[in-house]
Amino acid sequence: MKFKSTNRSFNSYPDENHASIRRLMRHTEDDHKNLWDKDPLSDLKNNQDMKCGFSSIRVMGMFAVLMMFISVVFSVSVVLRDPPSDAVIEGSDVWIPQWNSDPVDSKDGDLHRDIEAVDKLLSGLLSAKHEEGSCLSRYNSASYQRKLAYQPSSFLISKLRSYEDLHKRCGVYTESYNKTLEQLGSNGSSSSSDCKYVVWISFSGLGNRILTLASAFLYALLTNRVLLVDPGTDMADLFCEPFPEVSWFLPQDFPLKHKFSEFNHNSPNCYGKIMKNNRSTDPSGMILPSLVYLHLVHDYDDDDKLFFCDQHQSLLHQSPWLVMKTDNYFVPSLFLIPSFEKELHDLFPNKDTVFHFLGRYLIHPVNSVWGLITRYYQAYLARASERIGIQIRVFDTGTGPFQHILDQVLDCTLKENLLPQTERRTNVVGLASNRKSKAVLITSLSAGYFEKLRDIYWENPTVTGDRVSFYQPSHEEHQQTEKSIHNQKALAEMYLLSTTNVVVTSSWSTFGYVAQGLGGLKPWILYKPENRTAPNPPCRRAMSMEPCFHAPPFYDCKAKKGVDTGKLVPHVRHCEDMAWGLKLVDQQD
Repeated sequence: MKFKSTNRSFNSYPDENHASIRRLMRHTEDDHKNLWDKDPLSDLKNNQDMKCGFSSIRVMGMFAVLMMFISVVFSVSVVLRDPPSDAVIEGSDVWIPQWNSDPVDSKDGDLHRDIEAVDKLLSGLLSAKHEEGSCLSRYNSASYQRKLAYQPSSFLISKLRSYEDLHKRCGVYTESYNKTLEQLGSNGSSSSSDCKYVVWISFSGLGNRILTLASAFLYALLTNRVLLVDPGTDMADLFCEPFPEVSWFLPQDFPLKHKFSEFNHNSPNCYGKIMKNNRSTDPSGMILPSLVYLHLVHDYDDDDKLFFCDQHQSLLHQSPWLVMKTDNYFVPSLFLIPSFEKELHDLFPNKDTVFHFLGRYLIHPVNSVWGLITRYYQAYLARASERIGIQIRVFDTGTGPFQHILDQVLDCTLKENLLPQTERRTNVVGLASNRKSKAVLITSLSAGYFEKLRDIYWENPTVTGDRVSFYQPSHEEHQQTEKSIHNQKALAEMYLLSTTNVVVTSSWSTFGYVAQGLGGLKPWILYKPENRTAPNPPCRRAMSMEPCFHAPPFYDCKAKKGVDTGKLVPHVRHCEDMAWGLKLVDQQD
């Protein structure tokens, strides 16, 4: 019989080993019963054989159990080490550490990287007074995004804490708010009000709204006003409350809220209109109404632009209610107002950190959007050695994808060594010991660019041996700013771009501005193509991570004449992607 063979061996499968052991033990028991029929003089020898037999059986049994245990451990370790590439984990229940900016894969591709300590409060930028569960992104974002590009100044931190106290004291439905609200019907302003407000009207696309929110908040900080936000149709579905205890949203029963959509540069309370009607009057002697509308939209005229003059800021201080509509990131021009200069320097010693700090302070996606972000990040981006973001915004009309855009993206990413070259002449490349995995996140309204780039790196090996994978969360085909789910996906994609190590953005795109600012990234900017031809050079590195002010004033308030405002101070320059625009740069750069 098989189990009487003297050359017993163990099968590699634990269940079969176990059956063999049982059969072996039954056979040994039969041999033991036959001992009484043997010569008594052989007892000692037989006893010795029995002891040796039982000892061998016990050793073999222990060995079989050990093999079974090792098999189970090995199976579990393989499952944990290599989860399915499309596995999705709930972001609200999982903590993901922040990887360093240049991680390197281990030989088996696991996530063996240096883990940095997570600074949940962003070096004091955020208040610790919020309840964490109501807004998971606020304190967990540090685990996904890069560390702050610079340390926030102690003055900025102190200013934010002071503002939070002011917001609590003067916020909606407080005694001070109700008292100031009564002044809306008056013909003139009242200096007795202890709280003043700037109301931000929800206007334009999501990227513009995020940038203008930061602009309005900085203006509120500089003028000791409380920022109240018109929720529009979807602001509450996108962003958490940034201030502790008291909401920043304007209540639905605010008296003039239903008229916000009608406000324009011809409205009676528009500041530019008031100035136009009183050109012969010395502004210092004027009395403004209790509510003044600030029209800072791209179509504003020279009278509206007087907002950026020091003398007119003194006049605006009279009115307890300023209502602002804008689609511009107007921060660079605030740095050209002399009365704000000293405080802005103390707030932002590094001039190119304004949106980086204010964006990380204000912009916290609600839990539903945070789930979109974390699930995608964990499933597709977390394991990569390097994450590369490419944001493609096409202004050409017609049906894409356009070949000249694809050529420009490839030309930029290859020349700047963001993506490895491919080798078309060979089918196989030896695996280099230092190969990396690069995850490329594409954001575009069209899926065409993602598909073409993916196919290039699928069909052709890289000369470096690096593994390059491409991902695109959505492709909505056209902008749908009126749809809440469209804006939720857009916010998620901006945020995902901000988690990359390097980013390529499109000219003129506020979507890209938000991503680079939140991530603290100096992007490579794709030049705007002309005549459907890829520009040469295809892109350039940005001077700073700050957004561009697309429609700045070109006016010298003192000389009362036109001037190039991009040449007045070293830290306000013209933008790389829009020659007439203004952006903040750090003087050291």
